[in-house]
Amino acid sequence: MPSQNETGFEYTWRWFGPNDPVSLKEIKQTGATGIVTALHQIPVGEVWPFEEILKRKRMIEAEGFRWSVVESVPVHEDIKRRSDNYKEYTENYKCSLRNLSQCGINRVCYNFMPVLDWSRTELNVQFRDGTFTSKFELKSMAAFDMFILKRPGAENDYNDNIKDKAQKYFSSLNEYGKQKLISTILFGLPGSNEAYTLDEFRTALANYKDISEADLLKNLQEFIKEITPVAEESEILLGVHPDDPPMSLLGLPRVVGSKENLQKILDASDLLNNGLTFCTGSLGAGYKNDLVDIAKSFSERINFIHLRNVNRTADGDFIEVAHLDGDVDMYGVMKVFVEEQISRAHKGRKDTHIPMRPDHGLLMLDDRAKKNIYPGYSIYGRMKGLAELRGLETGIRLSLEN
Repeated sequence: MPSQNETGFEYTWRWFGPNDPVSLKEIKQTGATGIVTALHQIPVGEVWPFEEILKRKRMIEAEGFRWSVVESVPVHEDIKRRSDNYKEYTENYKCSLRNLSQCGINRVCYNFMPVLDWSRTELNVQFRDGTFTSKFELKSMAAFDMFILKRPGAENDYNDNIKDKAQKYFSSLNEYGKQKLISTILFGLPGSNEAYTLDEFRTALANYKDISEADLLKNLQEFIKEITPVAEESEILLGVHPDDPPMSLLGLPRVVGSKENLQKILDASDLLNNGLTFCTGSLGAGYKNDLVDIAKSFSERINFIHLRNVNRTADGDFIEVAHLDGDVDMYGVMKVFVEEQISRAHKGRKDTHIPMRPDHGLLMLDDRAKKNIYPGYSIYGRMKGLAELRGLETGIRLSLEN
């Protein structure tokens, strides 16, 4: 059996660049060896210049790290809708992949969520142990949708139970509470402080009014067919990130959240370059998703791993919890990936060292004093998670050797 050094995960850490309140020098002490980052300063849809990529890479390497994964090269909304200037933006995307490859960076995570990225209804919830976390409640999203956004037909997307809860919740809010809900749902994307105004958001939603889930899935499949050959020639492994949460929101279609659709996405191109980012938190928020089964089904096509945990309900509510707590069978998922790495080593595959990062973390200890911490991305919570996950991995590897 190959040793752990031949098959172990590459421990990585998401870093939002020079403006991240968590510095590379601090990350050095967490046990991570690889950095996951992006050029957030480049407008979505524009080509990532070779010089800017190289500048960021040198910054990372100067602190003794490797730029392991790009998360993300954002996909322009025109590509998701397959309208307007999507051809130009697709060519720009290909050019960015080629430039990344020339700089020696060979893994790219991306998502295909329309308008919104990951969505929560509360970002600063005190947990039972005194730490702080985030959560999603469908009643809060429904209240925003029906009574603040006032999206036409919104009431048709919720059952009577959720509508009743949403009405009672909205009635309990004062003006501050309403503004807080708005700012939370329209919160800026990771690595960005920019958020939609309500009017901008209504306009963005209107652009998707004629696009169904089937349309969006087809558009994603076409995008994959167009960029995967470039990824193959550039020796880049792609990993589409699941929707977070994996359900339609505010009338927007979402298609990367079920086992059935993941299969269709992989079927768009059989090349290993067309792979998945396996996020246990995003997939885990789906009440019907069996993550161990999904991991086993697609283990050969996993190009990047995000590990975090949630407690979830059948209504679609969830709260983020510590990495080894919650409803996700972290042991079962980790065991699948350890076995997959061993299998890849036996087969002689080059992509044995799958990058893994502790995704999100509870806000705890001295992180409370740091300013501008992006929700889920404090240092202590993620460091604790990484330590727990490394211990779990080590135990599984030793048990497989005996």
